Amino acid sequence: MDSFEFNKIAASLLIALLVGMLGSLIGEALIHPQTLEKNAYVIAVIEGTTETKEGNPKEKTIVAIEPLLASADANKGQQIAEKRCSQCHTFKKGEHNKIGPNLWNVVMNHMGHVSDFAFSSALKSKESEGGHWDFENLNHFIYKPSAFIKGTKMSFAGLKDPKERADLIAYLSTLNDTVIQLPKGTATK
Repeated sequence: MDSFEFNKIAASLLIALLVGMLGSLIGEALIHPQTLEKNAYVIAVIEGTTETKEGNPKEKTIVAIEPLLASADANKGQQIAEKRCSQCHTFKKGEHNKIGPNLWNVVMNHMGHVSDFAFSSALKSKESEGGHWDFENLNHFIYKPSAFIKGTKMSFAGLKDPKERADLIAYLSTLNDTVIQLPKGTATK
């Protein structure tokens, strides 16, 4: 291929890019999208439970966790943690933080329990209001982090099954310097 052919191909590509950029600029100048003050189509949501495709009811209101902790299985909770949480968190004492903080000693501790982790200002604000990770706060946070702490950096969608949340909290309770008392009958590791 001689230099004349190469120049024709290069010129064609440059002209195509310039035409595309010019078209984009003209399009932006001609069209001025406006945002609506409210949604054009409102979807009515009925509170309570709804059926999933499998026929199982989805939880709309968060069930209290303490009654479920009485039959929770920390071993199942560990499996859930390894499957759903280990991408962002570590669990052993003294391990480094990942995207999320190390979860050793989290249960019954204040919300910003890891001193060398940059928690979101939303979590710090919740902590300054007296927030700590008791069973119910963990339950609500694990259910849907973004709803419990608006503005949290945690992007996890949440764990909807209350039994799985109870198992996970039972496991997290074993990751502590001191024994965390769960309701009687709780299975631990």
